[in-house]
Amino acid sequence: MPRTKKEKSKLKGASSSFVPILTKFLKTYEKHCLQSQTSVCPTIKKALKTSIENKQILRKLMLVSPAVSPKNFPEVSLEPLLKTIRDERYMLGRELCIWGMKLKNSDVASLAILLELRGRTMYPFSTLEIINSQMDLWSIERLGKCLLSSNLLSIILDYNKFGNEEVDILMAGLEKNQKLMILSLRYCNLGPTSGSKLGQAVSQSAICELYLSGNYLQCSGALALIEPIAEFAENQGKDKATKLLQDRRSPSQQMLQGKLEVEEHLVTRAQTFQHGNDCLQKTLIFLTGFKKNKKASSEIGPWLIKLHLDDNGIDGRGKEGEGGVLEFTQLVTYLIKYSGHLREIDLGNNVLGEIAATNILEALKERKKAKLPNLHIIVTPQISSDTFRSIWKNNRNSGSVQKKKKVSN
Repeated sequence: MPRTKKEKSKLKGASSSFVPILTKFLKTYEKHCLQSQTSVCPTIKKALKTSIENKQILRKLMLVSPAVSPKNFPEVSLEPLLKTIRDERYMLGRELCIWGMKLKNSDVASLAILLELRGRTMYPFSTLEIINSQMDLWSIERLGKCLLSSNLLSIILDYNKFGNEEVDILMAGLEKNQKLMILSLRYCNLGPTSGSKLGQAVSQSAICELYLSGNYLQCSGALALIEPIAEFAENQGKDKATKLLQDRRSPSQQMLQGKLEVEEHLVTRAQTFQHGNDCLQKTLIFLTGFKKNKKASSEIGPWLIKLHLDDNGIDGRGKEGEGGVLEFTQLVTYLIKYSGHLREIDLGNNVLGEIAATNILEALKERKKAKLPNLHIIVTPQISSDTFRSIWKNNRNSGSVQKKKKVSN
């Protein structure tokens, strides 16, 4: 629907009001850089000037370490930018990106305090990118602790080298997180032992997009990662099948079952009253608490929509051999056949073999028969051309075609 002249003039007036805010932000940032004897980040300065010229909101603050800088030239630092955000109460930012920076403990501590919701000002940053930035164990622990009390929906930590201890600490901050939806740990040197911690974190959080490309989980790590997710999907599939079977029962069977359930409920209720008022009170507290937390608890669980495990050494060359690949693939087929949430899975650059690829193809066919949502899957082309083409054809079911027909009617 086209905007009226009045609406256009309002938008124009609103965009003009951002100019003084951005101009002051730039001046304050330059002042803090001068005071701390650090360099102004060229990327930040350019983005601010462009936004001022175009009268646009600057949503993405990107702090990038220059690839080449003159000798004895002060380095770019995170602290002046964080001080500027606090001093100016900059509430327009949504993404905070830090690329190629060597972060000190004090930098990460200030960042964590900014992201946490315990302060007086709640900054609306929903995305945090820390890419190829050196952080020690203390910094990772401090960052992990702030995740539960932040507004972050997405955290991207690509190209950071994490050992087992760092992964354990970071995943501890993600468990039971009801807000974070996207986690990216591409090329982070993750090994097989990281799989179980990642699987546990995904199972007990709201994460629905997981990007782990370019690591070395191998069969054992990938298996430990998706095992709880695949089991959950399989159980959901079985519950759905049982419910469908119950719905198909005759009306007399349904009435009989309903009568038995009512009788069982009355017996249980009578037994509860026999234990006295204290027992009844505890039961009511439990039921009330359950109702209040029902919505919150439903947000936690392995609701994976996108899973990227490409280039992770998932092949028959490791200790597990071909058996490990087939065991992993079996769990993948459970996800494909039963998960109504899954939309995308990337297994490229992993040599799965012909048998595993055939199992995936059969699972895709079953998913199509079950009329589950569209699924895009990528596998290595190092299989027979017929199997590869068949997987490609069955990548998406007929849901999109049916939707188009519905709209045209």
